[in-house]
Amino acid sequence: MGVEEELLLVDPLTRVLSPRGPEVVSEAAGELGERVGTELTRYQLEVRADPHTCLKEAAEQVRSTRVAAARAAARLGVRLASTGTPVLGQTSPVPITPGARYARSAAHFRALDDEQTACACHIHVGLPDPRDAVHVSNHLRPWLPPLIAFSANSPFREGQDTGYASWRTTTWGRWPVAGPPPYFESPAHFDDLVETLIDAEALIDRGGLYWDIRPSHHLPTIEVRVADAALTPDDTLTLAAVVRALTATALQCIRAGEPAPRPAPEVLRAACWRAARNGLAGTGIDPLTGHLITQTTLVEKLLHTIAPALRQHDDLDHTREQWQRLRTEGTGADRQRAAYRQRSSTHDVVDYLISATCPH
Repeated sequence: MGVEEELLLVDPLTRVLSPRGPEVVSEAAGELGERVGTELTRYQLEVRADPHTCLKEAAEQVRSTRVAAARAAARLGVRLASTGTPVLGQTSPVPITPGARYARSAAHFRALDDEQTACACHIHVGLPDPRDAVHVSNHLRPWLPPLIAFSANSPFREGQDTGYASWRTTTWGRWPVAGPPPYFESPAHFDDLVETLIDAEALIDRGGLYWDIRPSHHLPTIEVRVADAALTPDDTLTLAAVVRALTATALQCIRAGEPAPRPAPEVLRAACWRAARNGLAGTGIDPLTGHLITQTTLVEKLLHTIAPALRQHDDLDHTREQWQRLRTEGTGADRQRAAYRQRSSTHDVVDYLISATCPH
């Protein structure tokens, strides 16, 4: 499994976004090399962990990579904040990072890029046969709502509480190829659909497939892109363990000839919306039945389903411990709001994000 984390840069005095992303990447590259890179806007950067089979080894690199990027940012007078949407200081149009692909995207998608400052956590899981990727995607689709619910970490935008636990999920759906992926009848169906979308200019290239799950266009992996940027390294690692176990469970079902559940696209979309709104609080929608059910019950159904795969990878105890922590402390969104409630201050939220992104 590999991890990609998109992070925001903020000014520690004003707490607003800082457009020094390319400079911080250049500063950090001396230590991190290709494990740090630019993103669409100058407010962002991306850090990456190498592929690992052991969660403990992945944990060490996720933490050390964040720390190295944070040191580089501090040398330039800015700080890292891991959140799905900025708390303060987004302007429109946003400053786009120089580069031919970014410029092409801005020209093609117009105001979508003008307002686009969103950060996600992407988990790649290696597949023994890349041809299995579309079938794995089919099996993972019904689990998107609980993944959104427990990874929600974007309640604020431009100084306001949006009322959503994951506002990034909601805004990301504006892209022409985003949200839950369709059910694919075969790898050929996937390829034909992607070519149709490129021909129709809904995509500028295969890298612009913004579905929540996608077969990687350049790696032998399935990539799960549904989660907000995770508040802490522990949150990132919990997501990685769950996504790997989900993928392993899906592969076992595929080998056994078990068909993937096929929730109605409309119900799945509604379930994802409700998970983005509520996080772990209140009720969600079971996409297989359409019935209301508590969000925590949905997550517990997920964890029960993947428990054998978690055990196989020696991740079961870790995941159970982290799930209890989430039940007690809340999602990243809950913890951001708790920071706000102390003094009704969005500055306090930003300060909390800075400290939680690279905890000592």
